[in-house]
Amino acid sequence: MPVLPIDTRRYGTNEMLEIFEEENRLQRMLDVEAALAWAHGEVGNILRKDAQKIVKIASIKYVKLGRVKEIERDIKHDVTSLVRALAEACGSSGAYVHLGATSSDILDTATALQLKDALFLIENRLDKLESALMVKAERFDRTIMAGRTHGQHALPTTLGFKFAVWTREIARHIRRLQECKIRILVGKMSGAVGTQAGFGPEALKIQELVMKKLDIEPVEISTQIVQRDRHAELICLLAMISSTLDKIATEIRQLQRTEIGELAEPFERAKQVGSSTMPHKRNPELCERICGLAKVIRSLVIPALENFTTWHERDLTQSSAERFIIPEACILTDYILNLMTTIIENLEVYERKMQLNIKLTQGRIMSESVMTALTHKGMNRQEAHEHLRRLAVRSEMERKPFKTVLTEDKIVRRMLSEKEISRALNPRNYLGTAIKQVKLVIRKTRRERKSRGLDK
Repeated sequence: MPVLPIDTRRYGTNEMLEIFEEENRLQRMLDVEAALAWAHGEVGNILRKDAQKIVKIASIKYVKLGRVKEIERDIKHDVTSLVRALAEACGSSGAYVHLGATSSDILDTATALQLKDALFLIENRLDKLESALMVKAERFDRTIMAGRTHGQHALPTTLGFKFAVWTREIARHIRRLQECKIRILVGKMSGAVGTQAGFGPEALKIQELVMKKLDIEPVEISTQIVQRDRHAELICLLAMISSTLDKIATEIRQLQRTEIGELAEPFERAKQVGSSTMPHKRNPELCERICGLAKVIRSLVIPALENFTTWHERDLTQSSAERFIIPEACILTDYILNLMTTIIENLEVYERKMQLNIKLTQGRIMSESVMTALTHKGMNRQEAHEHLRRLAVRSEMERKPFKTVLTEDKIVRRMLSEKEISRALNPRNYLGTAIKQVKLVIRKTRRERKSRGLDK
């Protein structure tokens, strides 16, 4: 009976869920056993006909999950249950199944095979999100909006600039994932304590052949298990990716607030329900879902880091934790990446509201621009700051447009003409290099994508 939301498929894409389904896990373990038998045949440890028989039978077509579980209920050991089920299906050739190996040789290498598929999906999701963000950055590079610090209006910025910042953050995650794959996609055939004693004189060759057959790299050295710094690095990276998505989703949620109303996640107006009691509600539930699941992904970092520690060459403290954290981290990260891409691609942008909001301070958002103009005319910067601070307070208290207060002030008028004041108060004139930076980001991102074999 399904219990968790992942089990009920409330969260998770079909592609990623399939990678971590029980039968697929079983098949990956069988793939490792098949590669091991083939390698033994190649170095002459067993007859090729026996190796070929094991390779042929090492499939869920012949080794049924139900049979493996039936054996496990009796002997209470998952890998030995698989070994016995495979051996009995292979007939006399079954005598050579699992030759020289320990459970972790199969488990850890099978995990690497699953992660290879999972990271391929996650990297594709990152590529698509990066592309979606880049498109928005280019489209809205000149769309002016209020930049906010501490939740308050600060200076003008552009919506495209915001998207460009997110684009580069995703680009860095892509680079981190590419580097991480080198360390995480590894397998081992090293036996009970890592010495490979059970594989005989051709042990290193066997490990090399197995990993070549499975298209992953062999570890340089290991104990009974692949060292968990590798897995912890991946979980930490997935937590970082989820935190970026959390940040983007939080920004969209904030800008969708009724009082702000500058952005909104997609909403199916024809039939979508926002509230069970308030018909008018349009909640940013997709972004809220991302923020909520990001918390779960980040929580997986602690057990991943604690998995570093083991008693001597191996204990089982990692195993039980990893049955949760590896599938959960991959499934949920993939899911919220896919969700965020959908949100960005279909994001609703209200430029008119941005124009109205930037006027809420009656021009005071441009105080730094006026201060800079005064400084260029020879006024001491600190004196200009203090003078404009007082004028901004007056504008707010008296509810007067900042321009009116400025033009009424003798000190300001002595140094700036009305035309210069108007120019300083125009947000479009105080964007600095924002538009240029967006263009540079787009150019750099396109170069990187081309180097990764992506068209655009």
